[in-house]
Amino acid sequence: MNYTAKQLAEITDSEVFGNPELQVKNIAFDSRNIYSANKTAFLAIRTSKNSGEKYIPSAIEKGIGIIISEKYFPDFENVTQIITKNSIDFLHRLATFHLRQFPDLKTIGITGSNGKTIVKEWLYQSLADDFKIVKSPKSFNSQLGLPLSLLQINGNHNLGIFEVGISKPGEMEKLEGIFQPRIGVLTHIGSAHAANFKNEEELIDEKILLFKDSESIIFNGDNMLVFNKIKQKFSDKNLISYGLNPWNDVFLKSDWGNRNIDITVDFFGEEISFPVQQRDEATLSNALCVLSILKFFGFENQKAVEKINALKSVEMRLESVNGVRNNLIINDSFNLDLDSLSIAFQFIKEYNKPKKTLIITDFVESKNPEELYREVAELTNEQHFDKIILIGAEITKYARLFKTETFTFDNTEQFIKNQIINQIENELVLLKGARKFEIEKVKTELELQKHDTVLEVNLNAILHNINVHKALLKPETKMMAMVKAYSYGLGGYEIAEFLQHHHIDYLGVAYSDEGVDLRKNGITVPIMVMNPEQHSYNAIIDYNLEPEIYSFRVLELFEEQLKQKGFSGKYPIHIKLETGMHRLGFQGFEIDELARKLKNCNVEVKSVFSHLSSADDVLERDYTLSQIKRFEENSEKLISGLNYKPIRHILNSSGITNFVDYQFDMVRIGIGMVGVSSSSEIKNQLQNAVCFKTVISQISEISSGDSVGYNRKFRAAEKTLIATIPVGYADGIPRLIGNKRGNVGINGHLAPIVGNVCMDMMMIDLRNPDAKEGDEVILFNSKPTLEEFAEYCKTIPYEVLTSISRRVKRIYVKS
Repeated sequence: MNYTAKQLAEITDSEVFGNPELQVKNIAFDSRNIYSANKTAFLAIRTSKNSGEKYIPSAIEKGIGIIISEKYFPDFENVTQIITKNSIDFLHRLATFHLRQFPDLKTIGITGSNGKTIVKEWLYQSLADDFKIVKSPKSFNSQLGLPLSLLQINGNHNLGIFEVGISKPGEMEKLEGIFQPRIGVLTHIGSAHAANFKNEEELIDEKILLFKDSESIIFNGDNMLVFNKIKQKFSDKNLISYGLNPWNDVFLKSDWGNRNIDITVDFFGEEISFPVQQRDEATLSNALCVLSILKFFGFENQKAVEKINALKSVEMRLESVNGVRNNLIINDSFNLDLDSLSIAFQFIKEYNKPKKTLIITDFVESKNPEELYREVAELTNEQHFDKIILIGAEITKYARLFKTETFTFDNTEQFIKNQIINQIENELVLLKGARKFEIEKVKTELELQKHDTVLEVNLNAILHNINVHKALLKPETKMMAMVKAYSYGLGGYEIAEFLQHHHIDYLGVAYSDEGVDLRKNGITVPIMVMNPEQHSYNAIIDYNLEPEIYSFRVLELFEEQLKQKGFSGKYPIHIKLETGMHRLGFQGFEIDELARKLKNCNVEVKSVFSHLSSADDVLERDYTLSQIKRFEENSEKLISGLNYKPIRHILNSSGITNFVDYQFDMVRIGIGMVGVSSSSEIKNQLQNAVCFKTVISQISEISSGDSVGYNRKFRAAEKTLIATIPVGYADGIPRLIGNKRGNVGINGHLAPIVGNVCMDMMMIDLRNPDAKEGDEVILFNSKPTLEEFAEYCKTIPYEVLTSISRRVKRIYVKS
């Protein structure tokens, strides 16, 4: 994309104020993630829940010189403003116009419930040597993502591969108005976003609207409803169905579960064989889709098989781990291209580390190295890294283009052996490398904990779950995120920092030391301390934390401490009311006296709140409603005595889903962020945010009568395979789930825990003979789920999470 402000206005029926000749090559819509202000315009998107217009000052502060919004701001007369009628429509009209400038571009549009991103990336891997390809970055496929992807097209491209995603009825019609792919691809239809549709048929009808003007459709036909609908509706088009079942044009003919033989595919009666290691249904379906497209493009069998064999797994994620010498390691060594580099630069904006180092290797695909590395250097220079480490024969030739302290190495081993790796301290370190450079070795050198057992926290899933709950609320309702107990075991400042970046209104901690740690790590969001102990008042005041006041004794002690510190002004506090939990809080009969005392104290009541005891229990609905009624009455009484209106809140995660009519001014989310809900309807919309996993250390075969573990609690009745995994009760696994009370997941199958759980290990009855040493073992995620694991432990998910030992390495990913 390369337009002047004047051209943008003409294309979108908008109006320019300022310099009409300014060039625009990029459009940003999130002020937090602006990684380059050069020729970038900020689009202030207005929605029913929020408006990007309030972030315009932040965008200007980052160097943005062009603003696109729905109203003119006289205060920003020093920047060029493009005023449009509708911000989303602006983007759609621009993308539609831009795509039409390239009539010879062959386009592939991929939709479906699952597999869109994998298929897109595999097609890119397969066809990059044969075409000049433009593709959707990451999973950009929405009302925003698709048009932004289309704006990347330039005259050098001859093939475009774009994802198209929807979440509710009516969206595909809008996207098809922008983008009409010549080749339509439909992947697996599943339950993703199904809750927003009346039934499966409505979901399918919405998805296949994309293919209205397509010449050819390649689709997963295993679902008979999909198969019949496409065959009937698009009988005039070139159709290819693929899947695991024999009614498809392309299907698996061999016993695909037998790893000892190659996969055999029937392609319109022609047999094609090739080896496949990973044989789950999703991987095989995606591979069949790619094979079908390769054959559609005219590749001979041998060439198509070569391309399938060359496919690499797609890791669409960035991960962060704590490093040695107080470093923070951001590992994005899974792929390397300009798109992923830009996204990584956006990601590191979320962290507060003042010093940054970039470690980057050669790009594997560099048809024009001079042009490529010049663009890489321009992007990188705008990030203001303190050090840049270049690895590889090609990128090091262009070291002169990088405008900071730069070091060059021929290969990864040479860098690891150099002393400079030991001089990186108190920094954010971004790893960007092509796979062949094995940049993972650098991560291993720099990370603090080197364990196979990890707790993987998906930050995007946490954000998704927050947004699911926010969708139930009024736009003006605030949200407090509970990050007490080390963020429910997930990590302290790492979670808080992410939530702060995404504009959470409040954070809640249990004790002052948790709040102090957050402040020391750059967290500036208001923090409420739920249990302010007497000895902690100094720290609370010094670090601008906001205490919960639940009794006259606590109020008087805190007021006395304010006087001793010489605090002037009104210190923010939160008043807890007792409504039926019978834990902490002021009783109803104390309200009048409390109002009088507060007027004479050096404090300002920021919020009045209470706690529901049984919001997750349908049998206690009447009791919960009685608590809410008592809170409403007592809080109103207190507020009338204060003569000003603090925020009110009583709903926790279960309260949000089950009693949303009583949201007051703010709600508190905790376990809901992780993906746990007492509402089955909401649960279906949430994503698992936490994965506790390890690997198989050893597999042993034991004979009938042999025993396993301490006290010989398991004795084999027959010849049995036993897998030992490196996790035990010192990691937070309770001993009571041994002896077949609990299961773990291995290659999609549940396997029972046998014998007593040891301190650092436990043993598994390995019922899947295909498993091997080093294979991944899921303690909880999807199979078993966190809730199922909690049932094994005869407890609740809260206790499971907060019991996971600090020695278990936490990895934070954005997928």
